[in-house]
Amino acid sequence: MYLPNKYKDFASRFPEIFDLYKELGIKVRKSGPLDENTQNLIKLGIAVGSNSKGAVMSHTRKAIDTGSTKEDIRHAILLALSTTGFPNMIAALNWANEVLEKNGQ
Repeated sequence: MYLPNKYKDFASRFPEIFDLYKELGIKVRKSGPLDENTQNLIKLGIAVGSNSKGAVMSHTRKAIDTGSTKEDIRHAILLALSTTGFPNMIAALNWANEVLEKNGQ
């Protein structure tokens, strides 16, 4: 699994905080009925809304890993248009396309 250097650096500098953060994420994911792929698409939408390139790319990779098609991913991003605006959505679409192209999609 790809991990950005910033993520690895944080984990090595603050291992206790990183472990707690990771544990929280696992517990939150297990706390409800949504399957992993649906969770990844929702997290992708949140990443679009926060205008985070790293998060959009990460959740695009995770969505691919859990079975999302390129059409699923692009639709999840397009849904953000009326909520986050065209510039934010189009930036996210371009970031996701970088990941999709690297994965031969």
